[in-house]
Amino acid sequence: MISNLLYKELRLAAHPNLYIFTMMGPLLLVPAYPYTMVFLFSCIGNFVNFMYVRETNDIYYTALLPIKKMDVVKSKMLVVVISQLALILISIPFAFLRLLFLSDGNPVGIEANVAYYGFGLMIFAVFNYLFLTGYFKTAYKIGLPFFIGAAAAAVIAVLAEGIVHIPQLAWLDSVKMNDQIKQLPIVILGGILYGLAILIAYKKSVKRFAKVNL
Repeated sequence: MISNLLYKELRLAAHPNLYIFTMMGPLLLVPAYPYTMVFLFSCIGNFVNFMYVRETNDIYYTALLPIKKMDVVKSKMLVVVISQLALILISIPFAFLRLLFLSDGNPVGIEANVAYYGFGLMIFAVFNYLFLTGYFKTAYKIGLPFFIGAAAAAVIAVLAEGIVHIPQLAWLDSVKMNDQIKQLPIVILGGILYGLAILIAYKKSVKRFAKVNL
């Protein structure tokens, strides 16, 4: 059932811009660029996709199918998770290419290292919880949930870009193997927060969507 719904989401309901924003990994090869924007672009891509869902009445159409309301929420949230994890996987080869061809560092902010991906997962975690739970409260109003989610995600992005300029935290900006090993707790923490956020957001969204009268 879920696989069929997911197929429908990706082939029929998804806006083309979702795929475009998921392919932002090559931005890691741009010199002197705030690389956390890669994650924020993914948030924008999912916002555009949910706007498309609203304008095409896809939530209403999906709810008319012989499925439970919780499956509607699950299918929509799976698209978000898949797009975000795909962006991370797509970006990793470009992070390695950056080390080969642009090894002078990033004067703007954090390098594309282990800590970078940890902060990226935190950006996604905060955005997913605030945006998705806000959206499924009405399954229609999308502007305010996106603004709140994007604002919180942007705060984490700015912090990630800024703290590496503090001398005592310069190791967060390093691409040396020893320093990246020190950064592992950050990506582990990011992964835990991401998993918890999407799980809690799912449960809360299901409860909220159950009360929505379509």
